[in-house]
Amino acid sequence: MRPIANTRDVTGVPTGRLAIWWVIGSEIVIFGGLLASYLMYRLANPGWAGHAAHTNVVAGGFNTFVLLTSSLFAVLAHQAAEAGNGKKAAKLLIATTVGGLIFLTVKGFEWTHEIQLGYTITANTFWSFYYTAAGLHACHVIAGMIVMLIVAAKARRGVDLHHVELIGIYWHFVDVVWIFLFPLLYIAK
Repeated sequence: MRPIANTRDVTGVPTGRLAIWWVIGSEIVIFGGLLASYLMYRLANPGWAGHAAHTNVVAGGFNTFVLLTSSLFAVLAHQAAEAGNGKKAAKLLIATTVGGLIFLTVKGFEWTHEIQLGYTITANTFWSFYYTAAGLHACHVIAGMIVMLIVAAKARRGVDLHHVELIGIYWHFVDVVWIFLFPLLYIAK
């Protein structure tokens, strides 16, 4: 049985790929608005540099490395799926998910330490933006990991291998968001 609405006649783009790009477009609006607000407040408040000096650049840099490495695994999973090797694609998606888990674990230790030092979401506007932006990003990491595990389970059985590409596109978006957040929240002091 053929899936319903597998491709769009006008564009020739597979429906799933079109849908994931629509999702990412809406997410760009959300993160774009948040980051634009952050930049406007940051430029108007030079004192934020003092608050940003308390972020853990080493943890943020390590998490950047972890997410970029996990993206490599997502690319390799897509290549395996394209070659019809669902079991290899599933293993690589699991490795990608482990990268997300490492990211969240580091973020958890980082936040615990910051909160113990008194840098809470209510400490000042910088920390409000910091926790909101990083927390929203963490929610997207969690969502991506959940969907990735579902796709990996199906890929292991050789089912819906085209979904490997779709979750990979989403995961790359999550990485790109972090590429913007890391310098804005951690490096720009």
